[in-house]
This record gives sequence, structure tokens and C-alpha cells, in this order.
Amino acid sequence: MATANKKSSKKAKKTKKASPVRGSKKKAAAKSRAAKKGGRVTKKVKKAVKAKSGAKKSATKKAAKKTVKKAAKKTTKKAAAKATKAPPKKAAAAAVAPAANKPVPPKPPAAEKAPKAATVRAPKQPKPAAAPAPASVSAPAADRGNAFYITTAIAYPNGQPHIGHAYEAIATDALARFQRLDGKDVFFLTGTDEHGQKMIQTAQGEGMTPFDLATRNAARFKEMDERLNVSFDRFIRTSEPAHHKSVQEIWRRMQDNGDIYIDAYAGWYSVRDEAYYAEDETVVGEDNVRRGPQGTPVEWVEEKSYFFKLSAYQDKLLHLYESQPDFIGPDSRRNEVMSFVRGGLKDLSISRTTFDWGVKVPEDPEHVMYVWVDALTNYITGVGYPDESDERWRYWPADVHIIGKDIIRFHAVYWPAFLMSAGIPLQKRVYAHGFLFSRGEKMSKSVGNVVDPFNLANQYGVDQVRYFFLREVPFGQDGNYNHEAIVARINADLANDFGNLAQRSLSMIAKQLGGVLPEPGEFSDNDKAMLAQADAMLEASRIAMATQQIHQWLNTVWAVVAEANRYFAGEAPWALAKTDPARQKTVLYVTAEVVRQIAIMAQAVMPESCAKMLDSLGVPADARSFAAIAERIRPGTVLPAPVGVFPRYVEPKTE
Repeated sequence: MATANKKSSKKAKKTKKASPVRGSKKKAAAKSRAAKKGGRVTKKVKKAVKAKSGAKKSATKKAAKKTVKKAAKKTTKKAAAKATKAPPKKAAAAAVAPAANKPVPPKPPAAEKAPKAATVRAPKQPKPAAAPAPASVSAPAADRGNAFYITTAIAYPNGQPHIGHAYEAIATDALARFQRLDGKDVFFLTGTDEHGQKMIQTAQGEGMTPFDLATRNAARFKEMDERLNVSFDRFIRTSEPAHHKSVQEIWRRMQDNGDIYIDAYAGWYSVRDEAYYAEDETVVGEDNVRRGPQGTPVEWVEEKSYFFKLSAYQDKLLHLYESQPDFIGPDSRRNEVMSFVRGGLKDLSISRTTFDWGVKVPEDPEHVMYVWVDALTNYITGVGYPDESDERWRYWPADVHIIGKDIIRFHAVYWPAFLMSAGIPLQKRVYAHGFLFSRGEKMSKSVGNVVDPFNLANQYGVDQVRYFFLREVPFGQDGNYNHEAIVARINADLANDFGNLAQRSLSMIAKQLGGVLPEPGEFSDNDKAMLAQADAMLEASRIAMATQQIHQWLNTVWAVVAEANRYFAGEAPWALAKTDPARQKTVLYVTAEVVRQIAIMAQAVMPESCAKMLDSLGVPADARSFAAIAERIRPGTVLPAPVGVFPRYVEPKTE
């Protein structure tokens, strides 16, 4: 993805001095130059746009200079008062009048009156600010206590949820559950991003309003989360009135900081990506369709727009990345973002006038905000913003935003810049996962390999699906999946290794020891080594999960599963029943203790199955957190009859 850009002030001045070009040739030449920069319309393009709308007079150089001078003066109250008395001039492109009788589906919340009127600035490229001192990167965060705040990217509900959505939700849920088990006060936010042109187009195609489409599909995304046992604390919808209020407040703060101004935009825009692209980022295919770097069609857009001074934050962002190397993960994404920012940032178009489904710009309702200003703000809306006295505000700043790698720039460049401008503490970390491929192919409706997560859960089981994707795919990298791979993980890792170990040991206790957990004798070196490896799981898992290395955490746990199977097979407790009953009790006790620790550790990925496993071990509900791991399982505990937790997957019979 790329930013929507504006030319430097130096180049803008040169453009003003250039000789005028008449007619269509003038428009084509100016349009080409603007396209190459992917952003701001020059004075020539502005005149061409006016000519297209019916204005036939072209301003002279002298009139152009007066226009800029007048726009600059309007930033003061005195000049504004004079401008009120003076007759309006056609060449002065400044405030945009509200649209009359324009439909708004549905009615958004009324815009709160800003502390002062929106300032209209001359279309001049600002000078980049110098790199700040570390303390000035953002406002200081309040004392958060034991709070831990984690988010998914909010899904775009112009269609039904697919396995890519499910993967992100499952992974984020595992991270959230892990921190809860480790005693953290967790707040987990997910939801839907409901505004934008894609929603309008899809709704029109289905003969419904964008709000009705969003409501229908948001319910399906929430249902998916519930089906996959995703333990979110809030499911946010960006069409909520509270969110509109939040977005308008952050806009006012950025505007009060002098970072928003109005101008005109011309460039390539992808409706599907909700992103602006420079000319050199697009390619015209054999079908004569121009596409952006994500392979999605782009269209030429020319309209008045508010801009955010992203260029002023280049040095500040680079300072952030260098002073906080863990701000972006994994390293490949950090390198990508730093390279992008070092290449130069240009100002970002942050409003649209060609549609009205979105959050209105304060004091200028003809404009709706660029959907990414709206969408990104959900992360603070979700914890009470703009009411910083809300008890949920203690969770901000977020500990980590979990997102897909295709939207890393929005979260690691735009979002921290917006927060810096608004004086709000920055999130602590952004982590981007990879894409899922079905047998090496990217999911596509045209290919017919889009997978319904509901069907997967019904076919294989919820915990089995959760385990497969988090164990099979290194989190942060692209991954492949297919039926054979899922079945292999279910039958080998779960049924054979973990499930069989628990079932064999617990069945032996039930049949040979009356269902009572035995008192162990003196531990042998093998016993001590086995227990030591189990005891080391927690700290190793904490280290892995602190940087979202979910696959490494599960590798650590399953290494203990493998070692426990070797221990059990080597000690052969079935044979000890006759030759050394006391030793058998010790081996079965050690095995039960290791199974208990594994089940506690794996709860974050397989909550229902591990709960059943802990039930079979007689572990009380209040002794299943990580804090309880240090206390050994109690001898003498009467165990219920063991029940298999992880059945093998058997292919359905075909008739």
C-alpha cells in the first residue's frame, strides 16, 4: 500500500511559474505530472477541474498570487473578518460549503462544535519538522497497573468472513488468553470497519443501504468469533455514534495542532484497498486495466480534500523506530516500514467528497473522513476515548495491534503520526502476520478456494482448527494449509501424542489404583529431569509470547509432550504393576503432573479440550492459571473416570 502524497513546496512554486497550457493538452499534462507524484493537484490541474465544472475563465499569474496571499491571511481572525466584507473571488479556493440536501445513510451523530472554527490553509507544502527528543514522541501514558490491551484489525464487512479473518482472530485470542492465564488484566478488542466506498458499492449491488449491509455482515463476523471461541471483551462497530464522536475529536486535535489543511487532490485510488497510489506504483495489464501493488484496480480521482501533514512526521517516525526497535514486528516488516519512511513521506489526503457514507468532517459536512482515519481510531474508541475519565482508558496505550502484513503502513506510519499530532500516547507495538494459502494458492473467489471458517470448525472441531493454524504456520510468515495437513496434526499431535499419553496414564490410575492419584516415592534422576523440563515450559513460553511467537510457544509445549511420551514408554508403568508397584505409583504421579502442566499451558489455544483434560485430573477451576503451575498436583485426589479428549479424525465414508 502507499500514501496519498503532495508535492514539496519548492516544486509547487515552480509549477505556479510554469507557462499555461491551453485546452485539453493543459489538463493532460498537469494530470500526468500530478499522477507521477500520486498526490496534490497543481494550480493548472485545479483550473482544469474548474473548467470541467463550467468555469471558463483562467486566472492570471497575478490572480494566482493574490489567491495564495488571501488564503494565508484567512488563518487569522482579522483577515477572516475582512474576507467576510470583501466580495468573493472565483480564484480563491478555500472553505468548502456544506452540501445541500445530501442523503446520509444512516444518520450519523451530530458533530460536536469545535473549540474554534476549522482553519483553512494555503495549499503550500509544509517544511518537515526536526527530529524530536525521545520524550516528545507522544504524550506520557497514564499508570496502567496490570492492564494488557490487545486488538485485531477490524474486519471490512462488505462480504462474509473467510479463513483469513478467522486466523487473525484465533491468534489474537490465544495471545489474550495467555496473558489472562498469566494474571494480566486483559482487554481484547475486535470488530468491523463499516464505512467507505466499497460498502456503498456492495450495498447498491444488493439493493440495500450501507448500514443494513454492515449490520447484517457484522453479525456474521461476531458469530464467527463466538463459534471459534474468541474471547473478545468488546466487538466495536465504526458506525456506532460513540465512534463518530471519537473520530471527530481526534480530527479536531490534529487540526488544532496545525496538521490539517484543505487543498485539491488528483491521483490513483483503489476502492478495494482504500489506498492512494503513485503513478509508478501502478501497472496497466494486458486487459488494459490499471492496478495497484495489491493487484486491485485503481481509478483516477480529482476532488477537494483535506490533507494531513504526514511529511512533518518523517523524522519523528524514524526516531520512534530507532529508539523503540520492538515497535514493529516481525523484523521483516520493520525493515519494510523504515525503508518506506526513509524514502520520503508526502502529505496524506484524509477526506472525500464523492460519497457521504462515513464520519463527517467537523464544521464541513460535505467531506467525510478518509476511512483509515476513521478505522484506526477504533482502537481508542474501544477503551472510552474521548472520555479519558472512562475506567477503560487505563488500558491505553495498546500493548499490541495484531494485523495482516498488507496494512502495516496504516498502523506503523499513519496511526502513530495521527496520535503524535493529537497528543495521545502511542501504541506499544504493531505485529503483522502473513497470509494463508490453500495448497500454495492465495484465496480467491474466482479460483474457488475461499474457505468458510464455520465449515472448518464443523468438520474438524474448533480446538483442532485453532491448534492446527497456530502450530503449523510460523506467526508472522505466510503459511499453507490443506486437508491432509490438518488431519496429520489432529491425529499425530493431538490424538496420538497428547491425548494418548493422558488417556493411558489416567486409565491405568483408574483401573489399577482405584481412581486415586497416587502418593509418589523418592524421585529418580529420570523423574527429576522430566519434571524439570515441564517446569521450564512457563518461562520459555512467556519469552516466546512476549514477541508474539505463538508457534515457538507451542513448539516448547509439544517438546515436553514428546519427552513425556518417551519417559512413559521408557519407564513402562504397565510392567511395574507386577514388578515394582511403588515405582509404578511414582511414574504415574510424575506423568499426571506433566499432563497437568501441559493442559494448563495449552488452554490458550485449546480452551475447551484442555478444560476437559484438567477435569479428568481433578484440578479445581481456581487452580488453572499459570500461578498454579508451581504447586504440584495433590496426591490422594479422587479422579473421575477418564474420557478421551482428542479423538482421531476418520475420513467420512463416501457412498
